[in-house]
Amino acid sequence: MEIMEKVAYLKGLAEGMELDTEKKEGKLLSAIIDVLEDIALDLEDLWDNDAELAEGLDVVSDDLEDVESVIFDDEFDEDEDDYYEDELDEDEDCYATTCPTCEESIFFDETILEDGEVICPNCGEKLEFDLDSLEEEEADEE
Repeated sequence: MEIMEKVAYLKGLAEGMELDTEKKEGKLLSAIIDVLEDIALDLEDLWDNDAELAEGLDVVSDDLEDVESVIFDDEFDEDEDDYYEDELDEDEDCYATTCPTCEESIFFDETILEDGEVICPNCGEKLEFDLDSLEEEEADEE
């Protein structure tokens, strides 16, 4: 039995008992039943809104799946994947530094290190590397 049906049943019982709404007890019971009816109506509205939101969320989720499939599944053909896998060298070292201007981490490979400079992708600051001191430290360690 739904909540509204239960409230209607209580309302029918109260009317069948012929409660005197002029007396304190009758007024109280009548007011309680009215409040229960208002609560039941509000609950039904909330459940309806919840169902609408769930349907809308399902639609958005389906649309997002479509977008993801376009962006991620179709991004590379199999031939392109092979090209990028061949280009990646797992033995290649990766270096990191912190930009003194924006204090963001910058990652780069050995070719950038050999060039002696890198442009910060966050703020555009040109960072230069002095490899002479690094070579001297390696020579001292040997």
